[in-house]
Amino acid sequence: MILAVVFGVVIGLSTGLLGAGGSILAVPALVYGVGQPMSTAVPTALVVVAASAIGGLCSRNRLQLVQWPVALVFGVAGIPGAIGGAALGRSLPQDWLLLGFAVLMTVVAVRMFRGGKEHSGACRTPDGEIDHQRCLPRTAAAGSGVGVLTGLFGVGGGFVVVPALSILLGLTAPQAIANSMVVIAINSISGLFAHAGAAAQLDIGVLLAFAATAMLVSVAAARFSERLPASTVRRAFAWAVLAVAAGVGISSAIGLATA
Repeated sequence: MILAVVFGVVIGLSTGLLGAGGSILAVPALVYGVGQPMSTAVPTALVVVAASAIGGLCSRNRLQLVQWPVALVFGVAGIPGAIGGAALGRSLPQDWLLLGFAVLMTVVAVRMFRGGKEHSGACRTPDGEIDHQRCLPRTAAAGSGVGVLTGLFGVGGGFVVVPALSILLGLTAPQAIANSMVVIAINSISGLFAHAGAAAQLDIGVLLAFAATAMLVSVAAARFSERLPASTVRRAFAWAVLAVAAGVGISSAIGLATA
């Protein structure tokens, strides 16, 4: 229970400050820290991720930045992918799934080290407005890909959503973070429904401690996000993700070698 609270603080901080990254640690924390199997850790992580995203979004400034047509198309497009990803995850052995998760974590860490740039073109009109209709196909395609990752690994996909919103639509960093939280919440809830069969296995005590802590910390972190250097926070978190990825990769590789 104590570990669940500690991990909830970390995930809430990342989601509230960066709009991404926190969920990538939720499954390893539950598997290696709390001792849950992947079949239980993934749906538990999805509840935690949804809670932290909703918490990070619950501020007036963040809500005003949301481009609802973009966020809803991105999120809804991920629902079929989340269902398919969940079905694929149930068919894979745990060690193979964890090894794939370690690879994904490494990609996320590298992406966080590199940071992101704001784009003024992409789907913007000459007067600076966003052309939602012109960006619809690319937004839907990106949403579908994120949905697969959500269902397969129990991640919200913010590390993909934030740069995608910036590159595809030219959103500013605060806008991309606010919109990503809507997408993460939709993806996580749809992924949770795809894992509904595992509901009986959930440890409600751990779930509530983890999710409540992540949500509360995310709300608090969102209020201070504009006062902290995002690049410093992002790099520090990237090192943590990379370290956990190494541990997960080694552990799963050993499990495969001794199987």
